Amino acid sequence: MQFIAQDIADVILIKPKVHGDERGYFVETFRQDKFEEALGYQVNFVQDNESKSSRGVLRGLHYQLAPHAQSKLVRVIAGSVLDVAVDIRVGSPTYGQHVAVELSADNKQQLFVPRGFAHGFVVLSETAIFAYKVDNYYSPECDRGLAFDDANLAIDWQLPAASLQLSEKDTKQPAFSELGSDFDFNINYYAQ
Repeated sequence: MQFIAQDIADVILIKPKVHGDERGYFVETFRQDKFEEALGYQVNFVQDNESKSSRGVLRGLHYQLAPHAQSKLVRVIAGSVLDVAVDIRVGSPTYGQHVAVELSADNKQQLFVPRGFAHGFVVLSETAIFAYKVDNYYSPECDRGLAFDDANLAIDWQLPAASLQLSEKDTKQPAFSELGSDFDFNINYYAQ
């Protein structure tokens, strides 16, 4: 596995080694020791989630407040998505910036999205099956979001706005400028 820091250093792209031949392939998708060695700290995943969506479905941008903040390790099992992580840690040198990568069944890459980031994705293929590990359980009272189309974030979702499909909840998320100081760059949210 290769662990590649993105423009926002705490967001990591993971390229697995794929062993394949005419019979198919084998890939190791997660290994705790290698993962922690690459990150430099411990993350204990407690839940695996999976969703299936059609082309143009946009889910996000979501995050959870501490003490229920979540890290996510995301990948695509079928199809392809544009996956986005936005730095919402006040005081961070990359505050308000984002990383966007295409994850697909073909490239088998994964993205690690740490605590203190809003996360979302849009389906680029006809359908996609999206899988993710999280290191904290869902907490409705700590569930928050951010407007996917905020001009200050300047995210290119790679599809025309008219073709995007969102939940009612995701059409009503606040603008980036309305965010409080939910996350502070100088606080270690993994020590909690």
